[in-house]
Amino acid sequence: MSGLAELMLQNGFKVSGSDSGKSGITENLERLGAKISVPQAAENITDDVDMVVYTAAIHENNPELMEVRRRSVPAYTRAEFLGAVMMDYSYSIAVAGTHGKTTTTGMISEIMLSTDKDPTISIGGMLPSIHGNFRCGSRDIFITEACEYTNSFLSLVPKTEIILNIDADHLDFFKDLDDIRNSFRKFAELIPEDGNLVINSDIPDLAQFTAGLKCNIFTYGLAPGADYYPENISYDENAHGEFDLCGKDGKVITHIKLSIPGLHNIGNSIAAFIAAQQAGADTGTIAEALKGFGGTERRFEAKGSFGGVQVIDDYAHHPTEIRATLTTAQKTPHNTLWCVFQPHTYSRTKALFNELAEALSIADRVVLADIYAARETDDLGVSSRLLSEKIEELGTKSYYFPSFEEIEKFLEENCMHGDLLITMGAGDVYKIGDALLSK
Repeated sequence: MSGLAELMLQNGFKVSGSDSGKSGITENLERLGAKISVPQAAENITDDVDMVVYTAAIHENNPELMEVRRRSVPAYTRAEFLGAVMMDYSYSIAVAGTHGKTTTTGMISEIMLSTDKDPTISIGGMLPSIHGNFRCGSRDIFITEACEYTNSFLSLVPKTEIILNIDADHLDFFKDLDDIRNSFRKFAELIPEDGNLVINSDIPDLAQFTAGLKCNIFTYGLAPGADYYPENISYDENAHGEFDLCGKDGKVITHIKLSIPGLHNIGNSIAAFIAAQQAGADTGTIAEALKGFGGTERRFEAKGSFGGVQVIDDYAHHPTEIRATLTTAQKTPHNTLWCVFQPHTYSRTKALFNELAEALSIADRVVLADIYAARETDDLGVSSRLLSEKIEELGTKSYYFPSFEEIEKFLEENCMHGDLLITMGAGDVYKIGDALLSK
């Protein structure tokens, strides 16, 4: 939402908005000329408001949205408005998938920033090279994440799509995995005939998403058989991968060295390579930009150390993401691997309870914070204490504390020199690491 507000401000529109509290993001928008109200209230919808844009996180009983409905002010979801904005650009790239969207969008952004394309960028995390989550460029190329939640990505207008993976998530909206897969198929059908689909060949029943499409289709994977795949993978002491990128004929296209860790990011980088190549970037520029890409905030982000304990922060909140992050952490030097996890939403925790416990048990020690409720109010009978007990059953030591202060005290007393501590989750669990590092 803040990125779209920034785009409108830079194009001369009068912008107002509201949030539940002040933040660096709201303060930045005020500096740019937006009128920001805290908290959200019906009186913020004034007579001079011509149009309202709202996020999927806003419920129909929100006081401002209720006032919008009462006044019959034209209102659009964020995705609908983003789709309309994308139509103003000659070329657009939309990055979808249950996991890896922000990192892959960041990679493509870094590549296109190295060209003469002057991209407009909308990304779901903070990208250091643009000092934020949005960059207003020319009308030449638009790069954005495409989130499947509430089917919002079906409102976009992409020329090139990436589908990284499809997993069971957002089950407070989708009925099941089949429902999610059907939405991704509809997403693929948005591509024009002269457009491109870049898709992970490891997705089960791939033909469901490719059959009958008239656009160009490029597959990538981690093994021969895909149009693009890696060979001769190796890692440095920080688990940063490098590899030979091969084409379907088995010939080496180029050598790629990454500055972010993990096998999953090798796959993400190949998807980014294909999309950037189709957007006009040359092989040398792509390889150099990928080497220089240091990641986005909260994606295996090295925060510092306290008492010889290295602190990493990561946004992982789905079992697949947790497994990838902890597997990567195992490849980095450490004595004991600690994971401080804050589950995200009751519905996700309940639906993926066993999978969460199994993924978290990869760590040597797990510390659970209370569930971050986000938009939800019903706890559905699930709790972090129950999750901690399940992890113990699987043979991994697990601890639960109801407050961040208790977690910080426990970690100070129990983490030892040479340990690796990962704060993990989509809520505000990063504050624990920040507090430990500030002492």
